[in-house]
Amino acid sequence: MPQGDDDQVVPYKDASVKQHELLANSVLKIYEGYPHGMLTTHADVIHPDLLTFIQQ
Repeated sequence: MPQGDDDQVVPYKDASVKQHELLANSVLKIYEGYPHGMLTTHADVIHPDLLTFIQQ
């Protein structure tokens, strides 16, 4: 699951890190400096990473 470390809406330590700990076979990737809407604002970086994950 991708998460930006500058997400001011859902802080990654309160959401993604806990989810990662609870889910078996979870993959967590933290993007330094990325905001809550990173799937839109940084689509050029996030989308290829998501495709790579899906294809595994």
